[in-house]
Amino acid sequence: MEPKPETKRILVIQTASIGDVILVTPVLEKLHHAFPDSRIDLLIRAGFEGLFEQHPFLNALLLWDKKEKKYRKLFHLLRLIRSTRYNLVITAQRFASSGFLAVFSGAKTTVGFHKNPFSMFFSRSIKHNISKEGSQHETERNLALTGWIAGTSDARPRLYPGAAHYARTSPYKTHKFICIAPASLWFTKQYPEEQWIEFLSQTDPGLYVYLLGSASDKSLCERIRQQSKHPNTLNLAGMLSLLDSAALMQDAAMNFVNDSAPMHLGSAVNARLTVVYCSTVPEYGFGPLSEDSAVVQTSEKLSCRPCGLHGFTSCPEKHFRCAKTIPTTSLSGRI
Repeated sequence: MEPKPETKRILVIQTASIGDVILVTPVLEKLHHAFPDSRIDLLIRAGFEGLFEQHPFLNALLLWDKKEKKYRKLFHLLRLIRSTRYNLVITAQRFASSGFLAVFSGAKTTVGFHKNPFSMFFSRSIKHNISKEGSQHETERNLALTGWIAGTSDARPRLYPGAAHYARTSPYKTHKFICIAPASLWFTKQYPEEQWIEFLSQTDPGLYVYLLGSASDKSLCERIRQQSKHPNTLNLAGMLSLLDSAALMQDAAMNFVNDSAPMHLGSAVNARLTVVYCSTVPEYGFGPLSEDSAVVQTSEKLSCRPCGLHGFTSCPEKHFRCAKTIPTTSLSGRI
C-alpha cells in the first residue's frame, strides 16, 4: 500500500477567475474533513479574497496581484511559500505559473493536472479531460486531485456568508423577489441586453427584481432597468460584495444568470438557478450544481455551437443565433 503523504501544512493553488476559484472549494471541504487538524491555505488572485471572509476551514489566504509587476510578485509568493514549508501543494490550475510554484515550493508532495506544463515534475499528475460530448463536472475533476488520499465527497461548491452579509441584504427580502445577473466577461456567453429587457418587461410588476453585478456592470443594469419599465426593479450592481450577493441569491425565488461567475456563486449557497447558455454548453462540465437548477439554451441546431470553452468578444459567425434564438418565455416559466 502506498504510504500517505504528510499533510500537516497544505497549500491549494487556483489563481484563475472567480468561477474557477469557487469550483475548487470542494477540495477545501474534502481536505478539512479528511485531515481536520491540518493547516489549509489557499492561493488565489488578489481581488477575490472577499469570497473567503471567515471561511471555517481556511487558515490563511495567499494573494497574487496580477495587475502590475505580476512576475516579480510571483517570485515573492514563491519565497513566502518556501518559508512556510508546506508538506503538500495541490494546484488545480493548468497554467505554467501555478505549476512553477508547486514544483519549486519545497513541498515533498506536489499534485496537479497532466495538462500543466510542469506536470512531469509533480509527485502525482492527474488527468483532466473536457469534452463537448459530456464529461465530469469541473468540481469532480478537481476532487480527483485529492481522491487518492482523501476519497470522494459531495462535489457541490460551498461558500459561507456570515451574519453581516445576511444583515446587509435582509432589507431587500421583505417581498418576494428574483435576481438577475445579466453580464458576463465574454460577449458570446451573455444573453443579449434587449432580451433581458424583454424578459423583465414581461415579468409580474408586483415582483421585486434585483439586478446584480460588479461596478463595471452598473450601466448595463441601469439600461435594462430603465428600458424595461418594470416598476419594482433595483440596480444593485457594484453595491454588494461577493458574499452579500450570495446571501441575497440564497433566498431569491429564482436567480437568472449566464454561464458565468454568478452561476457558481449561486451554486455555492444552493440558490435556485436558471442559467442561460449561449455560445457554450453545459456538457463541458461547468454547469449549475444547485438542487433547483435548470439550463436554458437554443433549440436550434447550430454547427458553430459551441464555438469555444470560454467564449469570445464577438460572435465568430457574426449572427449570434445561439443567443438570439432563445425565447424569453423559456425564462419566464421558471419564476
